[in-house]
Amino acid sequence: MAASEKQVMVVGVDESDYGVHALEWTIDHLFAPSMPDYPFKLIVVHARPSAASTAGLVGPGAAEVFPIVDADLKRSAARLVQKAKDLCASKSVHDVTIEVVEGDARNVLCDAVEKHNASILVVGSHGYGAIKRAVLGSVSDYCAHHAHCTVMIVKKPKAKH
Repeated sequence: MAASEKQVMVVGVDESDYGVHALEWTIDHLFAPSMPDYPFKLIVVHARPSAASTAGLVGPGAAEVFPIVDADLKRSAARLVQKAKDLCASKSVHDVTIEVVEGDARNVLCDAVEKHNASILVVGSHGYGAIKRAVLGSVSDYCAHHAHCTVMIVKKPKAKH
């Protein structure tokens, strides 16, 4: 790597508050305005599920439903991309690449690490317990075990009563 070439940081985001919090925390702590020569190139990645995996329908009528579900998923991804752009701009981070890739978040994020030769992957934590993690699967847990780079898991603080 050339001296002037920055390391790559991939931040995985989803529509949840946890995913957006991970991006905001990363920007606030690692892309501070007081240090305009950031040590990382920031790449934000959103894994958009496929219509087939979301709808889960087979049989008669499925062909009519998929385009509707797919259009909704594309609108949702576009809103998330705009939210990420707005967040970066509001914090004066302008050198950012945002990618939307269709697929399972676990694979999409690990593939993005490989594609960009990232030195760090940042993901949010939904804070699921052991049973929910076992049933639903944990993106952060999967990435911590399979991504070929450092993985930082950002937990959203619990609201104080």
